[in-house]
Order: sequence, then structure tokens, then C-alpha cells
Amino acid sequence: MKQLPKILESKTKIRFQHCDPFNHLNNGNYINYFINHREDALIDNYDLDIYKIGQTTGKSWVSGSNQIVYLKPAFLMEVVTIQSQLIRFTESELYVEMRMYDEDKTHLKSLLWSSFVHVDMLKQKRTIHSEELMKIFQSVHAPIDASVFEQRINSIKKPPVAV
Repeated sequence: MKQLPKILESKTKIRFQHCDPFNHLNNGNYINYFINHREDALIDNYDLDIYKIGQTTGKSWVSGSNQIVYLKPAFLMEVVTIQSQLIRFTESELYVEMRMYDEDKTHLKSLLWSSFVHVDMLKQKRTIHSEELMKIFQSVHAPIDASVFEQRINSIKKPPVAV
């Protein structure tokens, strides 16, 4: 199996209909941009189409929880860079960190931690990941040095130490 990237990255433009009267990305729409990035990046980088998986296996993922912080506004028509990575996983749940930066990744705009629960859509119950999925998750797992969201915010906001 080829080496899969651990950090997925894409660029997108902030659109008018997603902004508030101040031309800032509306807080509720950050999650939409993050989720759209993740869905597209999974297909492009891992050949994982969660909708096709749902149709063929009857199993997919639902959002379990979200923690988000807004650090700097994203503006109308601004190009932003979004990164995501699998920071933890269990036999039935995924934990993903997503970050939104300005286009050049010099300013972090928002940080999101999301959990996704694997479910059997017919039974409407949590289910375990297949062995094949667990192998993919093991190969792309990119843990971070924080177990609490606030701890992560503080660590990521600190400027790098000069050597």
C-alpha cells in the first residue's frame, strides 16, 4: 500500500452567502467549510467516499461532537487553507482536528475538533469499523500533543520558539 498523507490540505474561497453583514464568515458556516474540506479530501487522498460506503455497506459516520474556536475572521472572497488530520480513533469513533488558515498559512483563523461515530444506518446503532478501515486509520493517524481542547488552543497559538 502506498504511503498516505497524514495531514490533508485544500484551499477554498469564502462565499457571499456564508457571510454576515460585516463580510466575515458566519460562525455557523465554519463547520460547513471544514466538513466539505474533509469529505473532498478523503476522496482525493484516501479514495474514501463516505456516501458510497454508506450506500454499499449500510454503514457511515455521524457527527458526535464539535469543539471550535474562532481566532481571526475569514473574510468574503478570501482564499483560505484548510488542513485536517485524524488525531485519535477507536473501533467505532474517529477524532479529527481541522484548522483554517489564511491562504499562506501565516495566521490560524479557526480550530475544530470533531468526533464521528460509525453507525449502522439500518439498525440506527453504533457499529465497529471494518478491519480494512482500521488499517487505513492506523496508517494515517497523526496524534497531537494535547488531550484537552483548551490545552491545544494554547499550544497552537504560541509562536514557535527560535533556535
